[in-house]
Amino acid sequence: MESWVQVLVLLSCLFPAFVESSVREFKFNVVMKTANRLCSSKPIVTVNGRSPGPTLHVREDDTVLVKVVNHVKYNVSIHWHGIRQLRTGWADGPAYITQCPIQPGQSYVYNFTITGQRGTLLWHAHILWLRATVHGAIVILPKRGVPYPFPAPHKEVVVILGEWWKSDTEAVINQALKSGLAPNVSDAHTINGHPGPVSSCSQQGGFTLPVDSGKTYMLRIINAALNEELFFKIAGHQMKVVEVDAVYTKPFKTTTILIAPGQTTNVLVKAYRGTGKYLVAASPFMDSPIAIDNMTATATLHYSGTLSNSATTLTSTPPKNATPVASSFIDSLRSLNSNKYPAKVPLKVDHSLLFTVGLGINPCSTCVNGSRVVADINNVSFVMPTTALLQAHFFKLSGVFTSDFPGNPPVAFNYTGTPPTNLGTMTGTRLYRLPYNSTVQVVLQDTGIIAPENHPIHLHGFNFFAVGRGLGNFNSKKDTKKFNLVDPVERNTIGVPSGGWTAIRFRADNPGVWFLHCHLEVHTSWGLKMAFVVDNGKGPSESLLPPPSDLPKC
Repeated sequence: MESWVQVLVLLSCLFPAFVESSVREFKFNVVMKTANRLCSSKPIVTVNGRSPGPTLHVREDDTVLVKVVNHVKYNVSIHWHGIRQLRTGWADGPAYITQCPIQPGQSYVYNFTITGQRGTLLWHAHILWLRATVHGAIVILPKRGVPYPFPAPHKEVVVILGEWWKSDTEAVINQALKSGLAPNVSDAHTINGHPGPVSSCSQQGGFTLPVDSGKTYMLRIINAALNEELFFKIAGHQMKVVEVDAVYTKPFKTTTILIAPGQTTNVLVKAYRGTGKYLVAASPFMDSPIAIDNMTATATLHYSGTLSNSATTLTSTPPKNATPVASSFIDSLRSLNSNKYPAKVPLKVDHSLLFTVGLGINPCSTCVNGSRVVADINNVSFVMPTTALLQAHFFKLSGVFTSDFPGNPPVAFNYTGTPPTNLGTMTGTRLYRLPYNSTVQVVLQDTGIIAPENHPIHLHGFNFFAVGRGLGNFNSKKDTKKFNLVDPVERNTIGVPSGGWTAIRFRADNPGVWFLHCHLEVHTSWGLKMAFVVDNGKGPSESLLPPPSDLPKC
């Protein structure tokens, strides 16, 4: 035994990088903490007493162990948003999908390996509305010795965008579900947890980004907001986009980025001004008649040597309904598609699916108007099970779900035109089954029921290629001819445009049960979600691993 210890010590001296990068261990204590925002205070759920929570700094190929200990009254689960979780669905995190939640007083170790990924992702609670304050960044550095495909920045800074309610967010959604109506919108947006000065609380400070003139900075921007897409601008500065959702892009310059909940964007900012303070702004995007939080979050880019009482150079934010600004940004995104980072777009499609995404109205005798607003995919409002779907799949438990999710709308209609007279939806815990390694195309079609709306759709367990998008109803004969199958942007969360459609393609090379849902939390609460079950392939390397011994019980 002693000789083995000596060997390990010798290896750690000779190859410190190898030893250091193999396993990263973290501990998340989920605890209550009193927070002060907008000149008022309230208790919030946090990780390690912080919101945003700690950043996970890891490298490609690392094995990551995160022990989550639940010290609060709520059930808890944590999702590692964008991590592929190859064969380790037990660590994905959505409550009742891949695991039962961590109950108060209990703990669970999330164990996963980061394979073939590098860039910016996020982690967040995946139960109730807890992710309003339970979220943070995942920074995945390339393997040692592997450079970025762009000049290395002087410094990297995580910038997390969020929303803030003065009220308890769980009370907000519970009241909405009880009444059948939409929940109250947030009271402010935040940049790294701070709204910045607002008219109702002008004395509160905001986040400050210190810079040195002549240096280039990489901002790792994350939208952790519950319900709103956001524009992001820096007064007097351009941003060069180099990555989205932990995938390198063809670089392009812009003054404004659009980022939906669950998405990440890395930008390079050259601090080319000699001195001064410049406003950083995060403002909402909504091009439908939907109530939103109109508050703009602000921060400051502060050049070294500039006096703190110097005037700040301001910037105008896009109108909230600035569809052309949003579309211009989305249309500029392309995969890098280099020899080292190719875009492996599936050219042949085994499963061609059309999913309508939108709202509906179902009867509710106890609700305010005798009905409640719901959301659905292909007219199915998803019903959450009481046993985790992945366990039911692995152990072949009957009665938990069915595999008959419709691959096309049960009833065809003019999706973006006059809605049908019956606005009701079906309910069920219905999954769509895919053979291992099959190729899938999903056209996500918005509907005009109640109102057309932009839906940021997130797929767990996979990246996908956004091969096309357009307005109106998808036309399979005409629109497929315009698909980009060469260098489409690759990501894990994509916006379905208001009154339009988005087409994605992916390869089902990850066995397990994988959630697909709108990342507007209100729509997820209303039922805009479903799941794919991907069967095992051939042999252990293409099969789901057995569950860990400490997997939480329902």
